[in-house]
Amino acid sequence: MPLTENFTKLLIRGLLAGLVAGLLAGAVAFVIGEPHIDAAIAIEESAAPAEDHATDAGAHGGATAEEGHSHGEDALVSRDGQRIGLFLATTLAGLALGAIFAVVAHYARRVTAMSGPALALALAGAGWLAIEAVPFFKYPANPPAVGDPDTINQRTWLWLATVVLGLVAVGVAAYVARLVASTGYLSVQVGAPSLAFLAIVAVGYVLMPGVNEVGEDFPATLLWEFRVSSLAIQATLWLALGLGFAFLTERAARAQSAPAVAS
Repeated sequence: MPLTENFTKLLIRGLLAGLVAGLLAGAVAFVIGEPHIDAAIAIEESAAPAEDHATDAGAHGGATAEEGHSHGEDALVSRDGQRIGLFLATTLAGLALGAIFAVVAHYARRVTAMSGPALALALAGAGWLAIEAVPFFKYPANPPAVGDPDTINQRTWLWLATVVLGLVAVGVAAYVARLVASTGYLSVQVGAPSLAFLAIVAVGYVLMPGVNEVGEDFPATLLWEFRVSSLAIQATLWLALGLGFAFLTERAARAQSAPAVAS
């Protein structure tokens, strides 16, 4: 059942799948991500009074502990508001990603003979690999208490560079897969694209600078759990998007075939 619908139907399908995926990702983030963020904020705020005291000891009129906090009761957005905004952010991200997903599927169906559901799952896997996995394993996510504010712009550009690296690696792997598709050897059809992908990513990792701003006193367990939860949230988003798009594609195909069978 190839994708034969027009672009408008594919776009609506992508938006619906993205909406569900965003809500599911928000639920996962709320359940397994928020506790780690709260723990990291507690560490950040517990260290603030000592820093403020040291500042006041060296210079009169320095900021007080209450003025320096950004996550407490005096924060511009409260923690409860941030939790509500979490679902809004993941939902909007899911909708945007679903729209982009539909556009990519619209053009990808022209160069492949894969069925609609298989294409949806393949695109979701490739998207997660390029946009999430490649950047994550070079510059993994850090909790709020980790990172130098002065380097945030540099770290943002480096992360965007790894996204481009992932997209290029996936694109080259897909091109190599098409070149070796007619060889008849499964080992070549799987190995050649995989090696091309790994080679490009490895070269990119070596050329790009490393970033390590995690303090020695930050709990390693909390850092690990935060990063695993971040990876799980993004995996949920992409998996739900691919499965949702594939399910809607199969459902539409069955709806179209039902009148033909009845006639």
